[in-house]
Amino acid sequence: MNKFLLAAALSLPFGSVAAETLTVYTYDSFVSDWGPGPQIKAAFEAECGCELRFIGAGDGAALLARLWLEGARTEADVVLGLDNSLMTQARGMGIFAPLAKAPNGLALPIAWEDDTFLPFDWGYLAFVYDSTKLTEVPDSFQALADSSLSIVIQDPRSSTPGLGLVHWVKMAYGDGAEDIWRGLADNIVTVTKGWSEAYGMFLEGEADMVLSYTTSPAYHLIAEDDPSKSAALFSEGHYLQVEVAAKLLSSDKQALADEFLAFITTDAFQSVIPETNWMYPATAVAVPEGFGQMITPAPVSNMLTLSDADLEASIEEWVRVLSE
Repeated sequence: MNKFLLAAALSLPFGSVAAETLTVYTYDSFVSDWGPGPQIKAAFEAECGCELRFIGAGDGAALLARLWLEGARTEADVVLGLDNSLMTQARGMGIFAPLAKAPNGLALPIAWEDDTFLPFDWGYLAFVYDSTKLTEVPDSFQALADSSLSIVIQDPRSSTPGLGLVHWVKMAYGDGAEDIWRGLADNIVTVTKGWSEAYGMFLEGEADMVLSYTTSPAYHLIAEDDPSKSAALFSEGHYLQVEVAAKLLSSDKQALADEFLAFITTDAFQSVIPETNWMYPATAVAVPEGFGQMITPAPVSNMLTLSDADLEASIEEWVRVLSE
């Protein structure tokens, strides 16, 4: 044995074993200093005696694309950050393993029955604006299209909010979705790859409104003592996004992945969500008082997602109309 390796081996306590590492792919904002990642990492490692390694891999749709490209070679044991708009596509890829057991204690606005994807938070999409700058607020997509307001949205090919917006318009207008997109085309300042870029542009004053969540104003109210941000309430109803986690079939850490997925529904995980991810928790843990001041929309549809064919057609429609 190399003397340096021997010295290293002798320095370890007798019988010690290196801690297992669980690798979780997630979206970039989740692992930021202000996101849930750091607190969740510390809490889970304290329980599991393992190392939890988060890897930021873009927004939700980009996560799925990366997993598809990597296939069985992926480092990921778990993915955290897909959502209901991607579930049909994700399931069809055949790369995810069923949950070890059905989750208990979920508190979602809809019934949840799925044996593979585990909810970890939820929220309604909405257009957020600054109430000190905007006095006439549109109450529908048609009103927004008829206005001169500028908006920033996200690309449905890389971003789950962007994909949710495509679902939202299609569920609300069906065959009339193309006309809505045509009407919105001159309102759109730009289309960003992910949520963070779009929201940053809005905060810099580069657009009147941004596609985000009904809970986004809670961040400004609670963390910044700033009540100026609001979400517009649309008469069509709002798209419900449920963010989910799942384990990979290719993982050689199935037991540890199951342990982490079970941890997701505990108070130690869920209590972190409201004031770091600024979404509603997937269980009945308490939310900060400021969440009670947010708008409470009706869902645009009781459907959670579109079929693969309908989704592909909706994205193609979006690209075609905005390219005209």
